[in-house]
Amino acid sequence: MPLPRPGTRPSTSGDVLRLIREDGVATRAGLGRITGLSRPAVASRVADLISRGLVTERADGPSTGGRPPARLEFNAAGGAVLVANLGQSRGQLAVCDLAGTVLARADGPPAEVSPGKTLPRLLDEWTSLLARSGLDASTVRGVGLGVPDTVEHAAGRWDGIDVGPPISAHFGVPAYLDNEVNAAALGEHQAHPGVDDLLFVKVSTGIGAGLVSGGRIQRGALGAAGEIGHVPVPAPVEAPCRCGNVNCVEAIAGGAALLARAGASDLSGLAALARSGDPATVALLRDAGRRIGEVVATAVNLLNPAVVVLGGDLAGADAPLIAGLRETVYQRSTALATRDLRIEPSRLGEQAGLRGCAAMVLDRILAPEIIDAS
Repeated sequence: MPLPRPGTRPSTSGDVLRLIREDGVATRAGLGRITGLSRPAVASRVADLISRGLVTERADGPSTGGRPPARLEFNAAGGAVLVANLGQSRGQLAVCDLAGTVLARADGPPAEVSPGKTLPRLLDEWTSLLARSGLDASTVRGVGLGVPDTVEHAAGRWDGIDVGPPISAHFGVPAYLDNEVNAAALGEHQAHPGVDDLLFVKVSTGIGAGLVSGGRIQRGALGAAGEIGHVPVPAPVEAPCRCGNVNCVEAIAGGAALLARAGASDLSGLAALARSGDPATVALLRDAGRRIGEVVATAVNLLNPAVVVLGGDLAGADAPLIAGLRETVYQRSTALATRDLRIEPSRLGEQAGLRGCAAMVLDRILAPEIIDAS
């Protein structure tokens, strides 16, 4: 039986839901022991959650006399969340249940990713996905969106535009926004149970990072944390970067730079060449991994993550890029910081961002204070 959380003993419907959903408390008796609530008070809160479709109760075994034992479970099918994770070159959108499991998924934008052009398309495509899932708008409880820009997370603004009102007007639910790499970091954090300190590095068209420290995503004072692609590294020839500086690691080892040097048309084709053993491509990606590793090594010394996760088209388990990165990080970082450090490819692949967007929404709409306020 889990111990009560620090602070006051939980007693509201929202607190009871958290005990069932996060801690796995499965009986009314267990809830009573942890909360100190009377049996009628527990029954009232459980009935409230059942009426809202957030909890189910089922017989857990044959009765030995009297009322059969019953088991409480969080009802993941009690609603849906709509999510979209948009990169610079492609994106995905999905319908998820209340456990963050993807029920239906589709490729979404880009073309040109901007709030004015992208939001109307997303609203239409989410509606179509709901229909494919056999659901309708009445089941939606929240929306999460990851975009390839620095965002004003607390204000919900993307490129200066508040994304909440148009989404809420369409679906009648709150909407939450973050950078797409932060969203993927949240997804990977869920896929690494027991890990509270994780650095997610995405190598795609550009290079970015998401940091989970102490179990929480770190966005910085203005939401600009994680821009490791714009850390300069030594280069034999000056390379201008889209940020206006020169020799940023993204300008030297990011996907766009590698495609230009390899003469390939897209990153999946470049990755396929590497998997086939093409010597020039293998050498190119291994060197790119070393350059990115110089920046990641500094991050490892500074942040001391337990795991560095690499995502993106070029970061497969057997990819030369990840081998080059490991080589540099273990060579350049301190012995203590790398003693137990794991450097591994994404466990979720393309679903990392979608799962992270779902987690971003669910952590808010199922928070005790929100449940109680509603």
